[in-house]
Amino acid sequence: MKHWIAVASAEHARRGKVGFMQVNHGKAAPLRRISPGDGVVYYSPTESFGGKDKLRAFTLIGRVKDGDIYPGEMGGWTAYRRDVDWSDAHDAPITPLLDQLDFTAGKTNWGYQMRFGLFEITAHDFGVIAGAMGASA
Repeated sequence: MKHWIAVASAEHARRGKVGFMQVNHGKAAPLRRISPGDGVVYYSPTESFGGKDKLRAFTLIGRVKDGDIYPGEMGGWTAYRRDVDWSDAHDAPITPLLDQLDFTAGKTNWGYQMRFGLFEITAHDFGVIAGAMGASA
């Protein structure tokens, strides 16, 4: 089992709260790296897509459900998705966690990897984030 951070504005991430995730503007390739049972956390640098309204918080957390990647209609274009069982959780700012997370501790440029839209994290980091969000890991 692996653990992942997906990056999207809170507005976009929350659209999937009905039970799915999509990453990198609906590309299928990144979703192929994720397997059923994997843990997924959304990190939202902003509240709205392209906005200046900084949020810098973890906004969704859950486990990938059984099943394959599938296309979803997004008002004139197709975005690929995976089904996720999202946990009841609250937003958790990243700043208080920076020294506790393996992928950020001691790094001034920790945000660089966020640019890729999806990256793997340790089970430790997933647990720390789940705790901060009030969700079970």
